[in-house]
Amino acid sequence: MGDSNNIRKPCTRMRLWELPDKYVLEPTDHMATEYLSIDRSSGDLSYTNQLPDDSIPHAQIVFGLVGILRLVAGAHALVITGRDSLGLYKGNPIYRVTAMKVLSCNNNLHQATPEEKKDEAHLVGLLKTLESTPGLYFSYDVDLTLNAGTFQDVAKSEHPSVWKYAEDRYLWNKNLLQDLINQKLEPYILFQTIETVVKNKPVKVSLIARRSMKRAGTRMWRRGADLDGNVANFVESEQILESQGFFASYTQVRGSIPVMWEQVVDLSYKPQIKTVNYENTPIAVERHFRDLRKRYGDILAIDLINQQGGESVLSVAYREAMEKLSDEHIRYLPFDFHKICGHIHFERLSALYDDIKEELSRQGCYLRDPMGKVLEVQKGQVRTNCIDCLDRTNVTQSLLGRKALEVQLQRIGILEPNNTIQQFESLEEKFKLSIFSLHNKLWTWKIQTRSTSYPRNGYVWADHGDHISIQYSGTGALKGDFVRFGKRTIRGILQDGLNSATRYYLNNFRDGIKQDSIDLVAGHYQVKRGTPASLQISWKETFALPGALATFMAGAYFTSVSVRQLGTDMYQYLYTLMLAGVTGGVVALVRQQGRNLTVRPRLCKMD
Repeated sequence: MGDSNNIRKPCTRMRLWELPDKYVLEPTDHMATEYLSIDRSSGDLSYTNQLPDDSIPHAQIVFGLVGILRLVAGAHALVITGRDSLGLYKGNPIYRVTAMKVLSCNNNLHQATPEEKKDEAHLVGLLKTLESTPGLYFSYDVDLTLNAGTFQDVAKSEHPSVWKYAEDRYLWNKNLLQDLINQKLEPYILFQTIETVVKNKPVKVSLIARRSMKRAGTRMWRRGADLDGNVANFVESEQILESQGFFASYTQVRGSIPVMWEQVVDLSYKPQIKTVNYENTPIAVERHFRDLRKRYGDILAIDLINQQGGESVLSVAYREAMEKLSDEHIRYLPFDFHKICGHIHFERLSALYDDIKEELSRQGCYLRDPMGKVLEVQKGQVRTNCIDCLDRTNVTQSLLGRKALEVQLQRIGILEPNNTIQQFESLEEKFKLSIFSLHNKLWTWKIQTRSTSYPRNGYVWADHGDHISIQYSGTGALKGDFVRFGKRTIRGILQDGLNSATRYYLNNFRDGIKQDSIDLVAGHYQVKRGTPASLQISWKETFALPGALATFMAGAYFTSVSVRQLGTDMYQYLYTLMLAGVTGGVVALVRQQGRNLTVRPRLCKMD
């Protein structure tokens, strides 16, 4: 399919016509004489210059074509049916995907075998989970996958395809674009903005997170590193300051401990850590940090996991692998977060900052003046991890982000060298309070006096951590109350308990399906057309655990009833012991077979 000469800029709004033999996408944001057509039998793309007549039912408005995915017996297109505008980045609007729709192009499905039809239905079900997946953001005009230090402006007049300049690791729909090279991209990123005024000078702070697709997945099913050095939950967070024409940026990264390890989900609350491929771990660590050095410069690796207990095996493996690197540009710094800070004294993180502040100063940040001259570039990167790279990591990164913002404000002359953010109530509150979206409009708060009433539903770094956590674990981040309020609260502790219980349920019974969906969309699982994959879940996997739980509950109930009726009758004693034995046996069986009773990923191996 060739490019259409009359469609130069990205289509931001289209009318979707669903015809019996094809789908037609008609741009409505600018004049066009050719329209994109998707064949409903093959999924092939072409251009047509004819639109349906008035007898065709009402067409649906869509906001973008994400791409095409070819499965066992058909192709499927994904379109964006809902979006929210979140603000501007580099002068261009940013949108969040709120709804998507799968358009099936499988009119020839009747020619497939029964087994192929079953596999097709299973894979389509996985694909449809993407329709409600949170955390998918996009722009029509600006590349969101590159931070300020690597961003290359391209003349808008040339109307280039943005995807050509994107960083692949942060392009979540790269696999879907193979059949759609002339369409928009939707990077797998997060975007939040706050605005305020300091000393009567406008200040805008933006926070962007870019999640890597190299080892994407869910909390328990994607851990550690692969042999290429890609790690789970790798996120680049960029904090941007804009004021009086100045543009400043500070980036940090987080990622799973880059050794080869896993936690085997087996219905236990805290699965045992299974490590470590000692032979290949040094290779994975070396490749991981070689990539970081190439992209970011000097690396300070802060390890927040426990040095004692169940996590210690990872700490030992990580430390030993780092000692073998012998690279003066990489520093490994263990900091036992729980031992030093406990569960409430997070202010003790100041000891960590005091230890690294000189190194942070040497790394610097990106700074550009109003004339476009680059005054400073960031020469290094802080890499932070805890066991999940969520809760402890977010508390630590929020501290470093606050310190970086103070330095940037001092560099551009808004703050004096001895000033801190806490001295300016407006900036302090707005650094915590973020913009929120309401009725598709962007609202900000202007803080005038101490008596101003502040809405409490958006905190930049806390929300930032929540969004990353939701995508990886299914819940908001733990310890978020400290990031929001600077201290632990009873409400925050109770919320952490609820989130922990939710994570347990998701880890064991939902994330396996979600992991398959991610692997399918990301292209980690390659569909072999014409070759049935036998992906269907057996009845044992579906009913074994519910049956065991029902037996346990029934046994526990009748045992309690029998105990209350105990007298001198020997048969009653034997009957009670039998019921108790059955109940205990079910518990023992569930514990023994816990690994087989969870909902596990089926498409790709753990490693």
